[in-house]
Amino acid sequence: METTPQEITTSKRFQVSLSRSLGLFDVTMIGVGAMIGAGIFGLTGIAAGEAGPVGLLLAFFLNGVVTSLTGLTYAELGAAFPQAGGGYAWVKEGLARVFGFYAGWVSWFSHSVACSLYAVLFGTFFIALIELTGINFGEEPFALGLTGEELAVKVLAALVALVFITINVRGSSETGLVGNIITVFKIIVLGLLVLFGLLAMRNIPNWSDNFLNDPSPLPHGIGGVILAMGLTFVAFEGYEIIAQSGEEVKNPGRNVPRAIFLAIAIVVVVYLAVAFVSIGALQQDTGLPNWVYLGQNGERAMIETARAIMPYGALIMILGGLASTMSALNATVYSSSRVSFAMGRDRDLPAIFGRIHSRNKTPHWAIWLSGLLIILMAVLLPIEDVASGASITFLLLFLMVNISLIRMRKTHSNLERPFRAPFVPWLQYFSIGVMAVLAVELFQLSPIAWVVTIIWLLLGIVVYRQHGAVQEAAKEEDTILLEQTVAARNYSVLLPVANVAAARHLARLGALVAHANHGELFALHVIRVPRQIGVNDGRAFLRQGRPILEEIVDIVEEFDVPVRTMLRLGRDVGDSIISAARERQSDLMVLGWPAHISRQEEAFGTIIDLMAKNPPCDLAVVRLRRTAPPAHILVPVAGGPNTRLALELAVTQADAYEQRIGQRPEVVALNLVLDGADAETVAERRQALIDEFDLDGMPLEVRLTHATDIVQGILTEAANFDQIIIGASEEGLLEQSLFGSIPQRVAEEALTTVIMVKSHDLVKFGLRRWFRRAQRSR
Repeated sequence: METTPQEITTSKRFQVSLSRSLGLFDVTMIGVGAMIGAGIFGLTGIAAGEAGPVGLLLAFFLNGVVTSLTGLTYAELGAAFPQAGGGYAWVKEGLARVFGFYAGWVSWFSHSVACSLYAVLFGTFFIALIELTGINFGEEPFALGLTGEELAVKVLAALVALVFITINVRGSSETGLVGNIITVFKIIVLGLLVLFGLLAMRNIPNWSDNFLNDPSPLPHGIGGVILAMGLTFVAFEGYEIIAQSGEEVKNPGRNVPRAIFLAIAIVVVVYLAVAFVSIGALQQDTGLPNWVYLGQNGERAMIETARAIMPYGALIMILGGLASTMSALNATVYSSSRVSFAMGRDRDLPAIFGRIHSRNKTPHWAIWLSGLLIILMAVLLPIEDVASGASITFLLLFLMVNISLIRMRKTHSNLERPFRAPFVPWLQYFSIGVMAVLAVELFQLSPIAWVVTIIWLLLGIVVYRQHGAVQEAAKEEDTILLEQTVAARNYSVLLPVANVAAARHLARLGALVAHANHGELFALHVIRVPRQIGVNDGRAFLRQGRPILEEIVDIVEEFDVPVRTMLRLGRDVGDSIISAARERQSDLMVLGWPAHISRQEEAFGTIIDLMAKNPPCDLAVVRLRRTAPPAHILVPVAGGPNTRLALELAVTQADAYEQRIGQRPEVVALNLVLDGADAETVAERRQALIDEFDLDGMPLEVRLTHATDIVQGILTEAANFDQIIIGASEEGLLEQSLFGSIPQRVAEEALTTVIMVKSHDLVKFGLRRWFRRAQRSR
């Protein structure tokens, strides 16, 4: 299904468009990957020790219910504000600015603390991996009151956090495909644990005693369940990233709510299954109840469970934990810095947070400063306190988001809501009450976490008075200028450009074709936005694209052709170009092909490869050698499917140049006949070409020449020509697997300009011209 991107007009000449590339599966996997993070691998044992056997199941189930209730709020706001930045932006929109500041302040802290948790768990799992080789770090105090193992975990946590901070600063982040692979791997590891656990339970006749009579289902009462809920709440955090990605989602009004609920449902089922087999299938010889055994093993409980349940279980679980923590680390470094970057951009934090690296195009200061906070929390606090701190701050953030929805139902009553949460405000009041209870109950488990949170909130008051309040007083509304529109045209030439030098020459060709077809030129410059910042935040890069489009406007106006320009923001340049062509229903796309690709992810070579496989319109790829108007145009013809487009383009250029400068370029249709053909065969071939392409009706010369090699024959004939226009081979244009194809070899070896063309519809070009001529003759 095609979608129309959100458009922002920034000047009378420039239209800014955001590309949407994430489908339902992609965005669901983002949510599942963020939720099934290190929490389930590292906190299940601790939670079992607090809640008891049945209490652990209840804690996960009830957390799923509470998460679903807040998920309703995120679904409505995410669908209504897909371009916003999540909770920070929604609270800022619905409540007073001070609450918006605090939502961002708490969100930054919560994501940073969660990242600290994942770093510590990475260190724990990595040490466990080393210990599988027989190396032991010792449990005696070593330094700073820490054992050798605890100190090693802290050092590894700081190092791995530093690695992912550096990765995000450099702009190299996990791609969507890699993220999906890691998510599937995590589910497979947990799935294997569940499968082997269920098989083991078949051989345990009294497995139910592990839940009901060991010594009771809820040994610590309902208080233990609530405590476990608060501790593991961070393991249900992550679905809000779906809403934060709304600006990149196709059809966000439909897909954002669906993805949120799908992600929560998948995660709750996985967590319940893991908890069930961890209690029911575990067989150990300590004499302790399974839930007590898990609690004593703490963050290593899942490793010991897997060791007892399945072959190579410890190794498999360690690898799953390492993959999970690394994936979560990358995501939370990204999300925490993204929040602080947005606050710096809005001047809620010092302006240094809003700066973007000139080369990497990442918010480097926001990432480094967020990284400093992450490392400090990971090194200074025990894992229970880090987990509790993350849960407390996420609970506070979700509480404020629920209040914002209640408020915006009144203040934004006319807002279009593709999804509406039911029973507002009653479900939100219930969620707020439950989350407040969970947050308060965590004081019993970790007073230190509450003390750190309170200190952070008090520090926020100081920061707000220094920055947020000052900016509120000085704030002025932005002025949005209207776009200069052009009259609707039946024919549109799309010209994606990457630099001024290529734009100058390609614009002339595009303008000639547009003028001959009484159409418009649609000039497009795509700005690739790194994943470390939001697509909307890519507006900071718009300045670099304006000179290119200004150059095109100046050139095209000389041809008396209407010109429409667009600056498009997107993650993938090729996908953005294809989307623009489909949305604008372009008839012809003109692209430049560089001779050398220095940066594959940005160069046009890869874009051409991508679009040549399924171009959304007719495609002309230009390799420039000569820039002067052509006096002689050569069109090799061999009856291929794209020859008609090549002939039409050559004649169109000749018509346009004759009209502009009064001198018509010579057009020659060249057909090469292999040596050995007799005169009768040549004559038959000539007539067949004339009949197939209706060459008698075209102002051109038909030339048949003998040759032993097709490419060399074309190059020999082209010695006296200024331009070659050649149709693509049937297999595909410029695909790397067709390096030896005739069109590509001609483009590489010719000393003159070569235009390679491929028709989107083999009859569309000719029928379109005939139809328009018929319309004009009426």
